[in-house]
Amino acid sequence: MLLTVDGRPVHAATGGRPLDAPLDAGGPVAVLLHGSGMDNTVWALQSRFLAHRGVGVLSVDLPGHGRSAGPPLPTVEALGEWVVALLDAAGVGRALLAGHSLGALVALAAAGRAPERVGALALLGAADRMPVHPGLLAAATAGEAEAIRMVVGWAFARRAHIGGSPAPGMWMVGAALRLMEREAPGVLGVDLGACDRFADAPRIAAAIACPTTVVIGSADRMTPPKAGRRLAALIPGAEIVELPGVGHMMAVEAPEATARALLGAATRQERT
Repeated sequence: MLLTVDGRPVHAATGGRPLDAPLDAGGPVAVLLHGSGMDNTVWALQSRFLAHRGVGVLSVDLPGHGRSAGPPLPTVEALGEWVVALLDAAGVGRALLAGHSLGALVALAAAGRAPERVGALALLGAADRMPVHPGLLAAATAGEAEAIRMVVGWAFARRAHIGGSPAPGMWMVGAALRLMEREAPGVLGVDLGACDRFADAPRIAAAIACPTTVVIGSADRMTPPKAGRRLAALIPGAEIVELPGVGHMMAVEAPEATARALLGAATRQERT
């Protein structure tokens, strides 16, 4: 579906469920926010899983990504405000905000900006600080192909590099490379820069009052388990779901376990 947010078209997938009623008419709503240099297709399996279990889904392309008009927004704070505007455009009063990596920081920022609009949080592959190596940031900002290879190389657990896709015949690492190569040059640099500069997560996390799930991959080399646990410790009552042997790209590496974690978060969503 297409929405208009801040005067620009935004693409959102609904998990294959026709929208013949308001999204939040019969149950909870989940807004899925992708990570740096990606788009909503990383949530393809989770979107359908949730949509066919009574959860309204908006799996969005962030500005300047996928089929959403640009430019990409340069700060996590601006993206958090954009998410609140997205909820307005979609006519959703309150939602589960589920974000991966950059998307997790954006979900936190939106919760800090408008806590009354967030019924629950699911933070995947997240940390209280997400600094980016200067060499990677410079390469990504310059649009160098090596930056994409570095990100994808670190994002997957080692076992994913030699096979093991849950979908027969699919190459997880290759698919991630092709996905990121589709984005406009420099988009990855904007995203990584936003992650690198965002330092407000601890303050926002300490004030979170809604049910929160922090999903950790035990083999995550980008946001290691100890960093995810440190973030969870800042959030009152946060629940940790750890996925054994899974790296940073958990929605791809362990799609069903990730989907079930999101469904659990959606069912705990506070309703108004």
